[in-house]
Amino acid sequence: MAKIEPTRMSRRQLLQAATIGIIGAEALSHLQPTSASPRKRQTPPLTSNEMAAIDAALGKKGKWVDAERVYTVALPRADLHVTVKGDAVPTPFGFGGWLSIKRTLDGKTAMLMSDTVLLQEEVNPLISAAQAQGLEISAVHNHFFYLEPVIFYMHIHGMGEPADLAKRFAAAIQTTKLFPANQPPAGPPPTHLGSDLFDLKALDGIVGHTGTVNGPTYKYTLGRPDLLVTLMGAEMTPAIGLNTWASFAGTADQSHIAGDVAMLASEVNPVIAALRKNDLEVVALHSHMLAEQPRILFLHYYGAGPATTLAQGFRVAIDELGPHRMSIK
Repeated sequence: MAKIEPTRMSRRQLLQAATIGIIGAEALSHLQPTSASPRKRQTPPLTSNEMAAIDAALGKKGKWVDAERVYTVALPRADLHVTVKGDAVPTPFGFGGWLSIKRTLDGKTAMLMSDTVLLQEEVNPLISAAQAQGLEISAVHNHFFYLEPVIFYMHIHGMGEPADLAKRFAAAIQTTKLFPANQPPAGPPPTHLGSDLFDLKALDGIVGHTGTVNGPTYKYTLGRPDLLVTLMGAEMTPAIGLNTWASFAGTADQSHIAGDVAMLASEVNPVIAALRKNDLEVVALHSHMLAEQPRILFLHYYGAGPATTLAQGFRVAIDELGPHRMSIK
């Protein structure tokens, strides 16, 4: 185990920060915040030097989401050639990991959260490497059925200063395919984009939101602005993992849908019932975080068929999430 620097928060301090989050969540749970809410601006931003240090550690430039005060570096597994039910599916369909860093609400420290895409034989070596760097494992689970090869997803968490967090994470993944320099060079652009393959206007009309074209896929990413969720003193937002999403691959007539629904415990079974009534399969139900307040559960689902039919099933499910007031990332 690597020596923990004195500047890092102790476990007791982290739990105290989580308690502060509980108080904040209870006090503000009646609010209906928007992206313009003053509460959303409480988190201090990272500095340009801190973002440059994250880029240098990973060897890849990230993206700053100012509304959420989150800096994210994408970690896709383009080296994997994945099939679902025998159909080849592209990396953006659900095989793009990420690392995000943001400050706590009081600005005294920062949080790292990551979702890593791993072959089963890669899971335990990364657990050991991450813990050797003073990072924590908060979840290991599947996202799919009918998948070749078998893939698991591992969430990694840490607290400290942004540059140090990035260096520790980079050291943990340095010899793995997660490290950007170990990924294959970018290939030719896809022959068809999601905007060519799907009727985006029809899908948006059904879902009630606007998605994002990512190569040959089309994806919706929705937040929970009706909730204030805190973890170790940091506000959890879509760009750092508190999101519901749906990704479409294939064609308008023969589409695959996969995604994740972020829910309170009271919403779990209504969402499950809505998915099953619309012939969408429940693939996994689990947590992603440790000690968040309020508790959030995540449900992964899958379906195949006409894209508009699949979108209708997704819409019915997200209508079960409290008041239907979700934001687009």
